[in-house]
Amino acid sequence: MEKNSITLKETIAKAKEGNQIAFSNLLDAFWGDVYGFQLKRTKNENDAEDISIQTFSRAFDKINSYDDSFEFKTWLITISKNLHVDLLRKRKRSVLESTDSGSGDAIKKVLDDAPTAEDRLITEQHLASLLRDIKKLKPHYQKVINLRYFHELSYAEIAKELGEPINNIKVKLLRAKKLLAEIIKNRSK
Repeated sequence: MEKNSITLKETIAKAKEGNQIAFSNLLDAFWGDVYGFQLKRTKNENDAEDISIQTFSRAFDKINSYDDSFEFKTWLITISKNLHVDLLRKRKRSVLESTDSGSGDAIKKVLDDAPTAEDRLITEQHLASLLRDIKKLKPHYQKVINLRYFHELSYAEIAKELGEPINNIKVKLLRAKKLLAEIIKNRSK
């Protein structure tokens, strides 16, 4: 897909209608721009990849708010930049919270972090609940969630395992996470 042609406007219009192929085409067309931008900012491949995926997730959630008087790439980069700033703030806050207490408190905190029998039971119950929710997804979504989060494979490794292009894996994982979040949200109502 040519980024600067009339087809871009058509693709965005289809994406606004919920067309998954249009989303995939936009991801393919702009992944390199967003990932490259984040790689320069973060100097970390994992962070750049995670922020890029979050960028497309946020963009696809908010696609109807896109104003075509701005370039689509600029809109994506702005979302990406804001997500990176949020990540930095979160990390800074986490570091500040961990350094607020004195070294004696830090030692107590480490000792107190050992899970009790109750903590392990709660964790097991949450995991069992999560696994039940994952089972409600279609098999191909279950597979990518399983490979990414339980087997801790990279996107490239998942693509190789499933014999699919890496961008398909990214889209599937993005969609699987959204569907899983909806299932969990509906369960908690």
